[in-house]
Amino acid sequence: MARSPIWRAIATTLTDEIARQHYAPGTRLPTEADLAARFGVNRHTIRHALAALTEQGLIHTRRGSGAFVAANPADYPLGRRTRFHQNLAASGRSPARQITRHETRPCDAAEAEALQLAPGDPVHVVEGISSADGTPLAAFRSLFPAARLPGLLTQLATTPSITAALAAEGIADYTRASTRLTAKAASPTLALSLRLAEGAPILRATSVNIDARGTPVEFGTTWFAGDRVTLTVTPE
Repeated sequence: MARSPIWRAIATTLTDEIARQHYAPGTRLPTEADLAARFGVNRHTIRHALAALTEQGLIHTRRGSGAFVAANPADYPLGRRTRFHQNLAASGRSPARQITRHETRPCDAAEAEALQLAPGDPVHVVEGISSADGTPLAAFRSLFPAARLPGLLTQLATTPSITAALAAEGIADYTRASTRLTAKAASPTLALSLRLAEGAPILRATSVNIDARGTPVEFGTTWFAGDRVTLTVTPE
């Protein structure tokens, strides 16, 4: 009887180990060199096995960083009060947020319209990565009216929580006024930030949040990794 190709046997072994969580979701697999040494084969054979796992959606590769076990999708409700940490903590995940950019600059025409400002008015820009259990779920960019919230960036220097920073600036509560969802393909920079393959599916959500008086306080765009988040919309 003909033997199965060795790469298929290696893929089956790795699939079984991933299923048994020898490699937990979001963690990196051993390098090609390490796997080649383990199984006594060349790296071409290992690449063939990893390609099979990628096709099954079990892993994703990042150029220069290796192969990572795909994370189970996290439920993320989109309601009137969407709070990142609360949503993920409620689903049993460990949330984290890293702010990678914060600055104040003039707003453009589209930003001014969303925030009910005049073009050129100052806005705070905050960008970063939202993660769960160590795996990036989304990249975000949020804009806030700087004149109304002069100390917001100072608050965010001590806490990554936008809700807490807004509360410290006098915005005790805010709700989502609108959300627009668009399917996209990951650009090279987004793929790098989210540890995705370039061109992988992502979902872009553009939202406006308002205070109790109906005045916009945040204009945000979030790019969700398509295979790591399940967005749900509630009747509210």
